[in-house]
Amino acid sequence: MSDSFSLAWDVVVVGGGPAGFFAAIRCAELNPRLKVLILEKAQQTLGKVLISGGGRCNVTHACFDPAQLVTYYPRGGMALRGAFTRFQPADTVKWFGARNVSLKTEADGRMFPVTDSSETIANCLRESAKAAGVTVRTGASLLDVKKMRVGGFWLEVRSGADVLNLQTEKLLLATGSDTKTREIIQSLGHSIEEPVPSLFTFNVKDARIDGLAGVSVENVTVRMDALTQRGPLLITHWGLSGPAILRLSAWGARELFAKKYRAALTVNWLGDVTFDKALEILQRNKDWKENARKKVEAHPAFSQIPVRLWKQLVQFIGDKNWADVSKSELRKLAVELTAGEFKISGKGQFKEEFVTCGGVRLDEVDFKSMQSRSVPGLFFAGEVLDIDGITGGFNFQSAWTTGWLAGSALGALS
Repeated sequence: MSDSFSLAWDVVVVGGGPAGFFAAIRCAELNPRLKVLILEKAQQTLGKVLISGGGRCNVTHACFDPAQLVTYYPRGGMALRGAFTRFQPADTVKWFGARNVSLKTEADGRMFPVTDSSETIANCLRESAKAAGVTVRTGASLLDVKKMRVGGFWLEVRSGADVLNLQTEKLLLATGSDTKTREIIQSLGHSIEEPVPSLFTFNVKDARIDGLAGVSVENVTVRMDALTQRGPLLITHWGLSGPAILRLSAWGARELFAKKYRAALTVNWLGDVTFDKALEILQRNKDWKENARKKVEAHPAFSQIPVRLWKQLVQFIGDKNWADVSKSELRKLAVELTAGEFKISGKGQFKEEFVTCGGVRLDEVDFKSMQSRSVPGLFFAGEVLDIDGITGGFNFQSAWTTGWLAGSALGALS
C-alpha cells in the first residue's frame, strides 16, 4: 500500500474474495486506465479460497454444458443459465491455464490445481491483480454508501483507526453473506432474500451409528420429505455428513431452517436397491447352505456396507446364525437397509466452508452485466446474490462467472 492513498476511484470493489478479485482483474485488464480498488475487511484477502477443499481449493467442476451445470444450483440456476453461456468451467480452466496454473479433474468431477494447494490459486489471483494495476486495501470495512446526485457513490470506510470518505464512479459489492452490507444494499433500495445456512452436516444421535465416526458408504440415497439425494455418506462424531447429506442440506436449506433443524431422514444404505430386491437377496443369503452356521453380524449380505456398520444395523437380530433368522426379522432388516429412519436434531458446519442461501433478489439484477436494475453504476457478484450451489466447486464457479461478467461490464462502461 502506498502512503499516498487516493480518495477518488473509477471502480471500487468491496470484498476481497474470489468474485471480487475476478471482477477487479477483468475490469483492470480490459481498461488499464481505470483506477480500481479492492476493499477487504479482513486482514488478508481470499480467505475462503485458502481454506477451500481442505486447503486444496476446489476451483470448479468438470461440467461444461450450461444446461446441465445449472441443475447443481438449488437457488440461482435459472438466472445463471445465460451467464454460463458467456463464462463457464471451461473458461475458468483456460483463464487459470493462461496464468500458468493447471487444473486436474478428480473422479467425481471436482477440479483442483495440480499442486493440490489453495495457495496456488490465491497467489495467482493476487499476482494477476497486482499486474493489472489493482490496488488492494485490507482491514477496511464499509460503513455506509450514498448515491451522489451527479452520479457515482460516496463511501464511508473504516480503515484501522481512521474513517475514510471515498468517491467512486462505479461500485461492485462482492462481500458474501455480510450483515452490514445487506443493510447498505437495502438502504440503496434493493430487496434481500433473508440468508439462511446451506451446505451443512446433520446432527443425529442414534445407537445404530454410535461410535462409527469415520465410516463411509459410497452409494447411499437419503430422503427428507419430497427431497432426495444420492452419493457418498460419512458418519461423524456428531451424526451424518458426506456429499449426499451436504447436497440434501443445500436443497432443503429453507425447509430445514423453518423446522429449526428438526426433521426425519430416511436412509437407503444400498443406494437404489428396493425393499423387495433387498428382501430377496437376504432370503437367498439365509437359504444358502454354506451360510447356515455363519453368524449374521460377521457375514454381511451386502459388500457395499462396511462390517462395523452392518454389525450395528443387525444388532436387533442378536447372536444368530443365518439359518435361524425369521422371516419377520428378514423383513425388518430389509426395511433397515433400504428405509432406515433417523432423526435430525440440529446442524453442524461443513468444515469452515460456510455457505448461505439468500442475498440480493435476482430479478433486481441484470445478469448480462451484473448491474443493478434500479441503481445505475451499482454491481453485484458472488455470494452477496441469492445464489448457492451444492458442494463440488459450483459455488466458486458462480463467483468466477458473476465476477467475470461484472468486471467485463465495468471495464467497458467506465
